[in-house]
Amino acid sequence: MSESSCNMCERLLQLYLDGALNEIEARAAEAHLDECGYCRQHYRFERAYREYLRKTLTSERMSSELKTKLAALKTGAGSL
Repeated sequence: MSESSCNMCERLLQLYLDGALNEIEARAAEAHLDECGYCRQHYRFERAYREYLRKTLTSERMSSELKTKLAALKTGAGSL
């Protein structure tokens, strides 16, 4: 039994949005999105949601205390 196009698109959508699919998989996903209104709507929602999160999360300022803790973790010199 083969996987339906919508199931395959659903399974690969996050990877597609991340740009992590190979060229053949990306073309197959794009072809399906061109043909399927339901999956295209899902794709648009996920893309808009990611953009919303990106804008929302990057607009908050990080406290200097948190920056110091993160820098320590990055260098392996401390813990939270």
